[in-house]
Amino acid sequence: MALMDFIKKQFIDVLQWTEDSDGTLAWRYPMAEMEIQNGASLTVRDSQLAMFVNEGTVADVFAPGMYKLTTQTLPVLTYLKNWDKLFESPFKSDVYFFSTRTQLDQKWGTPNPITIRDKEFGIVRLRAFGIYSYHLTDPKTFYQKISGTRDIYTREELEGQLRNTMVAGLTDLFGESGVAFIDMAANQDEFGKAMFAKAAPMFAEYGLALDSLVVQNVSLPEELQKILDQKIGMNMIGDMQRYTQYQVANSIPDAAKNEGGMAAMGVGLGAGVGFGQVVGQAMGAALQPAAAAPAVAAISADDIVATLEKLHGLVEKGILTKEEFEAKKAELLKKLT
Repeated sequence: MALMDFIKKQFIDVLQWTEDSDGTLAWRYPMAEMEIQNGASLTVRDSQLAMFVNEGTVADVFAPGMYKLTTQTLPVLTYLKNWDKLFESPFKSDVYFFSTRTQLDQKWGTPNPITIRDKEFGIVRLRAFGIYSYHLTDPKTFYQKISGTRDIYTREELEGQLRNTMVAGLTDLFGESGVAFIDMAANQDEFGKAMFAKAAPMFAEYGLALDSLVVQNVSLPEELQKILDQKIGMNMIGDMQRYTQYQVANSIPDAAKNEGGMAAMGVGLGAGVGFGQVVGQAMGAALQPAAAAPAVAAISADDIVATLEKLHGLVEKGILTKEEFEAKKAELLKKLT
């Protein structure tokens, strides 16, 4: 009877894994009632690792290459089974293959806003998302902590764990860095590097290597984003007086190019204003002595625009030349600075 059972058994001469789909990280060779022939061939392809497990204990690990399975090439398994060095009978062992290919374009993100303490805005809720890539480096650790004795373990099954790991690291990163949200959002490359450094050790705990991590967006809830937009707008305007001066200085040359353009600004030359009065006003505004500096500083932008308007009217009537107008205009504009 024992002889018949022996004859019925199937013996494995070649152990290999040809991946028929993408996304498989660990795969157990289907042993069933089969046994491995002593001297059988083991083929481990590029981007793969193979591992023998004896009754739940990790034995030998094989890198890419072709191997003849003997007591010499299976030293750990030989020790675990207490084989004699001349032992040549078929044997049973669980054999696992692992894919070490880089898993590209994996997405991470905050499913819900995370609450942090920001040094500029106080308590805020923010979202962030991006992509990352990784590959398996330590089959023993991955087997013991993740895949276990399952026939197959896929990338999709691990996705949630990795994403939550990175989001947890993101929360800690914001808390430890003390960097304001607005600085984080403006320097996403540096933020990504900091997050990579935080997440890489977490991946290593699972037998994985984090290859890259990119932060594509960091954002605030809509209501807080509106407040931030208003703050940015006010910072862009800055000092209102300087902003007004800038606007006036830019509008005058454009108006002067068009006939009647200065009058179109709403400050025209009155029909009853005489030459002496206009020139007196212009000169009085443009040629103040140095000692009267405080009075010059009190001249408003509207007064200077009105004076330039009147001088431009004199140019159109031929009373002043363009060169004289440009000289007076330059003197008046200095009072805006």
